[in-house]
Formats: sequence, structure tokens, C-alpha cells
Amino acid sequence: MAAVLHHRLPRLPWMEPALARLPGVLPLDMADWLEADAVFAGQMALRDGLLADRRDAVYAMTDGAGDASCELLALILTHLGPGYSRKGDEVERPDGVVVALDADAPLVTAARLVQEDLCLHQRGTAGEHVLTGAVLCFPASWSLAEKIGRPLSAIHGPVPAYDAGLAARVQRLFDGIRPGRPLWRQNALVYGSDQLHHPRTEAAPRREALQAGRYVRSEKQCLLRLPKSDAVVFSIHTYLAPLDSLPADARAALLSLHGG
Repeated sequence: MAAVLHHRLPRLPWMEPALARLPGVLPLDMADWLEADAVFAGQMALRDGLLADRRDAVYAMTDGAGDASCELLALILTHLGPGYSRKGDEVERPDGVVVALDADAPLVTAARLVQEDLCLHQRGTAGEHVLTGAVLCFPASWSLAEKIGRPLSAIHGPVPAYDAGLAARVQRLFDGIRPGRPLWRQNALVYGSDQLHHPRTEAAPRREALQAGRYVRSEKQCLLRLPKSDAVVFSIHTYLAPLDSLPADARAALLSLHGG
């Protein structure tokens, strides 16, 4: 797959104390939720191709997530920014691609409209939130097939920093999200790969940062509550830029955090 790279990151989260500490969550203005940035056309072309050619790898739904996916699509349609136009049951994206609103599953249609990957979490019988639906075209070293239908603690189990204390804090965070009061955070990781679609199974070791030609991969992650279905939306806007595009001090700080 062709690389789709940003020339620079819009923000440097590891250099901002409020974002650098885990979980680093801040209030979100809904006007800032969805972004169509400089590589919108490239990322959307990649997403469209993955949904056409590798649909089972990037889209999954469990029973019971249908109402939430419809509610999410309706919400997204009310928050599309400049560059979009709607005529009846079709929406033209900023890159000129026309998306029919009734031609596919609602969650797939929603993901074909916006640059963000979209994940739905709903409260399970054991009290934890469970990943019940997702379009995940740009995974950062995880596999949708391994995570769908699993609770938060199991999803994040392989993450070294995700201990019992952090798991409890994240679950409380999901429990506490209120409609109309969304939250966001942003991370950053050093990667050797320039591929946005970067799945990895839990059993596979992560060695990307040890490869030559390194990149910085950063995700703006937003959390919001859907009032009707009570589902939590976890949206992911991915930025991928050459490591040497960072200012020298920010590059050194990031590498020190990741053992570089």
C-alpha cells in the first residue's frame, strides 16, 4: 500500500503535560471532533480500498450494535464540516467522492464519510464496556478480529502500562461520560513502518521502533456518549509523519520516552 504521510503533526502531545500523563483526557468541543486534514483524500482512498478488498479485516459488528451504529451515522451527518455537500441520500466528500447513505451498513457508511476510524463500546453483562462494532482501517499494532466482542480490560491486556489501576480508571471514565460532554486525548508512538494499516496480533512482538527510517504515529482519540443507545463512541484520527519532521527538542523527548 502507498504511504499516506503528514508533513507534520498538528500537536505534540508528549510535550503537553495535560496530554502526556495517562490517561491524559480533556474536555472536547464537538466542533473539534471530526477533522478533514491535508491528507484527507489519501486516507479516505485507502479506507475505501480496504473496505472493498479486505472488509472482514477492517469491519466487524456484534448482535445488538445496530441501533448504536444508526445513531452514530445520524450524529456524524449533523457534524460534517466545510467541503461536504448533501443531496438527498448522497453526500459528496471534500475529495469529490459521493457516498450513498443507504447503500451499505450504517457504520461502514459513517466511516466512509469521515477520516476517523470508528469504534462502538456498549456495557456488557459483567459491567465492563465491550467493543461491539468498529471500522478500524488504521490499527496501530492491534487486530480488530482479536478485539471485537471483548471488554476493555481484555482489549488493553497486552499494553504494558495498562495495569489494574489504569484499567479501573479507564472503566470509570467510560462509565462517567455524559451525552453532550465528550472527551479527547492524544498519544504518540515511534514506528518503523510508514503504513497506516498496521495490524498486529497479540502474540506478535512489536519491533517497529527498532527499524530504520522511523516515523511518529499519533492518534487523536475522542470519546462521546450516544444518548439513545447509551453506547460510547471511540473515534481515532491518525496522523503519521516522518520522525525528522519534528523539532529537535520534541524528537529527542519522544525518543527518550520510547528508548530511542
